[in-house]
Amino acid sequence: MRLSRYFLPILKETPKEAEIVSHRLMLRAGMVRQESAGIYAWLPLGFKVLKKIEQIVREEQDRAGAIEILMPTIQPADLWLESGRYNDYGKEMLRIEDRHERAMLFGPTNEEMITEIFRASVKSYRDLPLNLYHIQWKFRDEVRPRFGTMRSREFLMKDAYSFDLDEAGARAAYNRMFVAYLRTFSRLGLTAIPMRAETGPIGGDMSHEFIILASTGESEVFCDKGLLDLPIPGEDVDFAGDLSPIVEAYTSMYAATDEMHDAAAYAAVPEDRRVSARGIEVGHIFYFGTKYSEPMGARVAGPDGSEHFVHMGSYGIGPSRLVPAIIEASHDDDGIVWPDAVAPFTVGLINLKPGDAATDGICETLYGKLSAAGVDVLYDDVDQRAGAKFATMDLIGLPWQLIVGPKGVAAGEVELKRRASGERQTLSPDSAIAALTG
Repeated sequence: MRLSRYFLPILKETPKEAEIVSHRLMLRAGMVRQESAGIYAWLPLGFKVLKKIEQIVREEQDRAGAIEILMPTIQPADLWLESGRYNDYGKEMLRIEDRHERAMLFGPTNEEMITEIFRASVKSYRDLPLNLYHIQWKFRDEVRPRFGTMRSREFLMKDAYSFDLDEAGARAAYNRMFVAYLRTFSRLGLTAIPMRAETGPIGGDMSHEFIILASTGESEVFCDKGLLDLPIPGEDVDFAGDLSPIVEAYTSMYAATDEMHDAAAYAAVPEDRRVSARGIEVGHIFYFGTKYSEPMGARVAGPDGSEHFVHMGSYGIGPSRLVPAIIEASHDDDGIVWPDAVAPFTVGLINLKPGDAATDGICETLYGKLSAAGVDVLYDDVDQRAGAKFATMDLIGLPWQLIVGPKGVAAGEVELKRRASGERQTLSPDSAIAALTG
């Protein structure tokens, strides 16, 4: 993509409303624009990051055996009246009426709707286990939306829902999602710690939040330092097998959000291994048994011939929340430092003298060859002073910068800079291509 043809509305000044680093950088880097309190438009650079996160989440859900669907954003209130949650959910739910005066709502979550879909279609235990997920925009009317897309009213959510014949099956489903989440966050360049958490309006008796440690976190968290050193399940993890040893390794050490904190249990952790910090929630999983299946009549015929209410769980990850969470975990004084897996472009190609025939020629060759090799390039072909070009590239945080200027071209050289470390190499154009495509 040529910067001269791209939409990248960089802000030179820090917006006054931005309270935390990620919000400041997302606004300054032209990733999002606020349209109303807690409601944001995603601009091209931010949207590319969002889609990359979404794809990693999707790949790990698919790997764990979940099946993707898409449910509507607008839901009939009747389903929520049936489950008993319509009046309990509170003012966070945006309640609306259609032209026929039917009570509707903008979905804050989808337990009711997925249960209705399940009960209409699945009648036998032979069709279990089943896990259905979607990636969809949701709305919760937060009383105080803040921190940009970290805590917004409209947000993108991956929510999955498992259905099993009994508690044992449901807990196996819970373990599959637990391990899938460990893998997902690792691929995003994050160290996420599963912590015991409250179930809130979702309900149930078992719940874990996945927390990344950050000074701007919303709540205080407590854990055993040993959790930071546990291995992440690899590509060979068997989701059809017994995953309980992995889950037990993570849940046997102390880790809890402030709502679930047990001071006595925490005191039993050796002092040199105690971690008390602020944390950002990036995922939340729940097992809630028959909380929804019983009131909504979701049952299947069991192997004994009798009918059983299915046991359920739900599993959420917010891609639109992960974007600022990654920035909070990966930035410096100059701007964002994107992990390779979610960077909007792999390399920023900087032409220091557009209009110079030799420099333009080398840049065009590099741009063409890298693009043909599948490398996502943002080519800065704009006539602007060098300092501004460097500042923009550091701000938007692409993993690599490939710098081409008249002096280097005359010597047959270009400069390759790694954004995360600042390391620079002087290479021939062909060697630079090899370094970025190898």
